[in-house]
Amino acid sequence: MSTDWRAAIRENREAKDEYFRTDPHSPIPPEERDDFEGLRYYPITEAYRFELPLHEHEDPETLTVPTSSGGDRTYLRWGEFRFEVDGETVTLQAYKSDPDDARLWVPFRDATSGEETYGAGRYLDLEADTHRTDDGTWVIDFNEAYNPTCAYADRYECPLPPTENWLDVAIEAGEKAYE
Repeated sequence: MSTDWRAAIRENREAKDEYFRTDPHSPIPPEERDDFEGLRYYPITEAYRFELPLHEHEDPETLTVPTSSGGDRTYLRWGEFRFEVDGETVTLQAYKSDPDDARLWVPFRDATSGEETYGAGRYLDLEADTHRTDDGTWVIDFNEAYNPTCAYADRYECPLPPTENWLDVAIEAGEKAYE
């Protein structure tokens, strides 16, 4: 595989750190920004990067997802990805908030949640123009997994990963817990 994807992840991480450190809209509380030295990440590794078909559901069901502040958000269960991690077969559901949107949202919890990563779980956002291959498969790269904004400050409301996306395996890739 090309190393370009690795460089893109490094650049995205650097840009995110800069945004979190300096932008007035940063989710890092203003009183913490002067001491902010950047987010913590697992090393970038190819073992957590997959090219997978999306098994679309024939009739996407509506799913109500609770949020970190006690609210609800509604999504469509659009399809699922099936793959192996450390010899274990796993399935992750992909969701859309709008059926006309080309973007997929893949929230998940795993065996690192609450230990090395944010306890409520992490997210992957899959954009059709950057995460789809020429043959129509999707690039699921857990090196891009990130914490929702509520991991940094209580003022945010974040949808929680549905229990169907709670994995028993460890996904040691992407963003670690914020300290």
